[in-house]
Amino acid sequence: MQAYHWNSFTKRITINAPVFSLYAAWSTKLGLESWFLREAIISKPDGTLRAEDEPFEAGDSFEWRWHGYDDDTVDRGKIISSNGKDQLSFSFSGKNTLTVNFLFESNELICSIEQNMHQDTEEEKRYFYIECGLGWTFYLANLKSVFEGGNDLRNKNVSIQKLINA
Repeated sequence: MQAYHWNSFTKRITINAPVFSLYAAWSTKLGLESWFLREAIISKPDGTLRAEDEPFEAGDSFEWRWHGYDDDTVDRGKIISSNGKDQLSFSFSGKNTLTVNFLFESNELICSIEQNMHQDTEEEKRYFYIECGLGWTFYLANLKSVFEGGNDLRNKNVSIQKLINA
């Protein structure tokens, strides 16, 4: 039986959309709110807010809120890197980092994410490996749906809980 490596995972999906559009979907308030978040607040290092369509940059911080959850459910993190075209990374949920890359393979655009868990215990790493793996699988599918078919699959009703799409 193969032993699991709980420190990181990679998820990949093909998406038929321009790279610049997908990059904006990951790096701007408007973009993030179109497929992923209910609210994205992105602050520059000096504390001023980024404009809705202004891409974040390394050193920025953020607050995220999701559909299907009340305002008390918030995640805060930092932008680690952002090259403005095909790669970005950020920290979230304490000790996790996510790197997003857009690349072409066999003439198809792939959105590839790699999450690294830096928790102190194997139990915490397993929790984030499983829960974030499930979450990112849904959100990558929703990103594809929004960009290819226009359907947003997120649950936006806070009174309905424990769904895979919220």
